[in-house]
Amino acid sequence: MLHRAVLTTGVLALLVSLGACRKESAPGPDVWATVNGKEIKRDEVEKYYRSRTNPEGQEPSQEEALSLKLNIIDELINNEILLERAKKMGLEAGDGEVEDKFTEFKSPYTEDEFQRQLKERGVSVDDLKRDLRRQLTIQKLINREVVAKVSITDQDVTDFYNQNRAQFNVVESQYRVSQIVITPRKDPQVRNRKNDDATTDAEARRKASALFAQIQEGADFATVAMDYSEDPSTSANGGDLGYIPESALNQTDPALKKTLTSMKPGEVSPVVALRDGYRILKLIARESPGQRELSDPKVQQSIRDALRNRKEQLLRSAY
Repeated sequence: MLHRAVLTTGVLALLVSLGACRKESAPGPDVWATVNGKEIKRDEVEKYYRSRTNPEGQEPSQEEALSLKLNIIDELINNEILLERAKKMGLEAGDGEVEDKFTEFKSPYTEDEFQRQLKERGVSVDDLKRDLRRQLTIQKLINREVVAKVSITDQDVTDFYNQNRAQFNVVESQYRVSQIVITPRKDPQVRNRKNDDATTDAEARRKASALFAQIQEGADFATVAMDYSEDPSTSANGGDLGYIPESALNQTDPALKKTLTSMKPGEVSPVVALRDGYRILKLIARESPGQRELSDPKVQQSIRDALRNRKEQLLRSAY
């Protein structure tokens, strides 16, 4: 087949560049690379390929499929080198770390949805845990060899601020908001940790009132959102919507805007009835218009985070 011929040519071209990482003898037809004695086989590449394509989406073109598979091979080669280095340094992830990561990975899905996703991508639970162990092991190596060596000085922060002063000018009020959403209909995909879904208006109203009561009694807002919110886009991160500019609020439901603009940071709203269901809102912070000065701790921290991320990316690439 033409597809196979093109792919094999691309893989062989890649293997030529491996040098010492490749065996002297020619690999079998199903071995696409060999790194320090570890064979990277066609089945492994195909499995990663299926896990990164949407089975319900449009089929990638021949060129797109080839490009993705070559990227996967390159990634697997680099990962094998990093894994060997991590194991020599005693940094391999333990079973407890893998189980914790697996639980976190699985939490946004119902059990049926999770199993369906695995089946559609041809991946088993053991495959997933093995991949998570590899990722965690590599991350531990990167943390020791890269992240721990990143240093941001006060002068770095000052220089960045002076060169990017306009970035710290807030042109309109902004509201950082978290939400808990309850809808009066059956959702096709429930994305909260309790797999809890109200299906009627009466159920939604009762659920919203019960959750508000929990928060009033001291329950953590983010935890309640992760456990019970029916918004698939925000429940996994505790309902955090990030910063919403006032101009965007002007385009939302008037009841929502009225509630938010009357709140103080840290406050939780009563249940808000909207056209599409019920909301409980928490105002995390409010930013007024104006220039943010370097003396503001939030400005300093945001600059440090940006510079640290930039340096980490450069060091990761070099490593």
